[in-house]
Amino acid sequence: MTHHMPLISTIVVGLVLAFVLGAIAQRFRISPLVGYLLAGVVIGPATPGFVADVALANELAEIGVILLMFGVGLHFSLKDLLAVRAISLPGAVAQIAVATVLGMALGIALGWGVAGGLVFGLALSVASTVVLLRALQERRLVDTERGRIAVGWLIVEDLATVIVLVMLPALAPIFKGGLQNGADLQTILLPIALTIGKVAAFLALMLLIGRRVIPWILHYIAHTGSRELFRLSVLAIALGSAFAAATLFDVSFALGAFFAGMMMAESELSQRAAQETLPLRDAFAVLFFVSVGMLFDPMIVVQQPLPLLATLLIIMIGKSAASFAIVRVFGYSHATALTISASLAQIGEFSFILAGLGVALNLMPETGRALILAGSILSILLNPLCFAALDWWLARGAAAAAPPPGTDTEAPPAAPAESAREPVPVTNLTGHVVLIGYGRVGRFFVLNAGDTAAPLLIVEEDSGTVERMRQEGREVIAGNAADAEVLAACNLAAARCLLVAVPNAFEGSQAVAQARAINPGLPIVARAHSEEEVQYLLKHGATSVVMGEHEIARAMLGLVPPRST
Repeated sequence: MTHHMPLISTIVVGLVLAFVLGAIAQRFRISPLVGYLLAGVVIGPATPGFVADVALANELAEIGVILLMFGVGLHFSLKDLLAVRAISLPGAVAQIAVATVLGMALGIALGWGVAGGLVFGLALSVASTVVLLRALQERRLVDTERGRIAVGWLIVEDLATVIVLVMLPALAPIFKGGLQNGADLQTILLPIALTIGKVAAFLALMLLIGRRVIPWILHYIAHTGSRELFRLSVLAIALGSAFAAATLFDVSFALGAFFAGMMMAESELSQRAAQETLPLRDAFAVLFFVSVGMLFDPMIVVQQPLPLLATLLIIMIGKSAASFAIVRVFGYSHATALTISASLAQIGEFSFILAGLGVALNLMPETGRALILAGSILSILLNPLCFAALDWWLARGAAAAAPPPGTDTEAPPAAPAESAREPVPVTNLTGHVVLIGYGRVGRFFVLNAGDTAAPLLIVEEDSGTVERMRQEGREVIAGNAADAEVLAACNLAAARCLLVAVPNAFEGSQAVAQARAINPGLPIVARAHSEEEVQYLLKHGATSVVMGEHEIARAMLGLVPPRST
């Protein structure tokens, strides 16, 4: 390389390697997070070959943390939390306490002291948002009671982590120096009170001003019609709020970004803001995981096998057992308790942030962070096995509950056993029109179709949209139409027509191909944005493909007044 370009090489090599290893992990049905972390290990100083700039990677990771926390705030739902507060709030707090005590005991046994053990235990108590939500979505459990409890539990854990991130720097002198006399007490408590005051001032500013100004800015920029400016405004608000919080109020970047997301969620444009910034948030989130992997020394597996095993047992057994017991104490079924336990049997992004802060404050040794990283990688790898065991257990229970052959059919049926996956209810409609996608095109079609498309069945993935349509009395199937089970629930064999209105041609082609296999004679109309997409959809079985740009041109042509003679 003729020029020394540490920033470019760190970003390029990190993203390319993360893509390769993430794709391999996805191929083996493992969370891509494992691939991203391993990419960091490969380009880190602990392994031979190319070594990325650790300092630059850490700065890029800080942006990743800001955007991660901004995304958490953007999707934070106080309504969802309040709906399951009776179990999620005390349950999450109790589980955090149990995991923290277990981690603290291990840290003290390893000679790290109370402070190191406390940070270590707190890091082991917080599950990964990404891994948990993905597991629930794969099983269509997000909108079930079990899913809502798990998500509410996760929200409480996230909020608790935010509080710890704010208070830990102020409490660090107590942990390191202790209370020796009255003067020391006053010296130590003053920074804590000052920190609380600064946080309170920041929160007041965000609630009184940010709650009004941030949505107003979004609406103003949206009315300019510039998608580029809108995307830029969202990023400027997220990064600017985080920087202002750290610079003016000595509050962490994470807290500033979290509250910026919460204030933005007050706007009706919050969903669009989330969609517009998702690619950049994902990219920097990947760099965050890569930078975390760079700090991991694989030799910890050989040098500290017993502490690593104990760490993994706390994550996968200690936390899960505590969660199971808590959920059962509150009167929920075994299936619900086991689902919550399996969901929380891993750690991820917040654990890395806590571990990094603990090491930076000299509260926990590097060995602690290495154990947390190794425990995270192994727990994410093993988490699918927890759900596989859950699937087997619940299937066994369902088989045991089924009546044996020859049983009196007039006997009252037994209560249905809970499934590890929420089944998709099959529609009873026949001679119906199936519409996939309720975005701008799908919505316009529904509003103007009238009786032409009756009876109508809509397939939509966004849970908020599904809930609104059901309140309007429309028949909806929630899920991705590329999922064979979702498409099978549409009763396409008896349908009159299929309309594929999703903007993604690849996703649409999957639905088209499966629908054509189910009903070879079904008229299928799809949507495209280019000539290549038109040919692609026709190749996969679409009867007709509508290209939006062509239809706009035809409409404009029809509105051109004739030339006067």
